[in-house]
Amino acid sequence: MGGAFGGKPDTSAAEAQLAAQREETKRAREAAQAEKRDLQEQMAAKQKARRGGGKRMLLSESRLTPETGLDEEEGKTLGTNK
Repeated sequence: MGGAFGGKPDTSAAEAQLAAQREETKRAREAAQAEKRDLQEQMAAKQKARRGGGKRMLLSESRLTPETGLDEEEGKTLGTNK
C-alpha cells in the first residue's frame, strides 16, 4: 500500500542514510587500500635494503676509486701516526 493518498511513501531519509553509508564504505575502502600500498612499499624497501644495503657505504661515489678501499696516507686515518 502507499501513503495516505495512494502515493509512494517518502523514502528520502532512508536513501540519504544509504548514500552516507556508501560514502563511508568508499572512504574506508580507499583508506585500507592506501594502508596496504604503504605496507607493500615498506616491505619492498626493506627487501631492497637487505639485497644491496652493504655495498652502499663501501662503494661510495664520494671516493675517487671506491673499489680500492681507503687510502692509508699519513694524517688521513684516525689513531696514532707512527
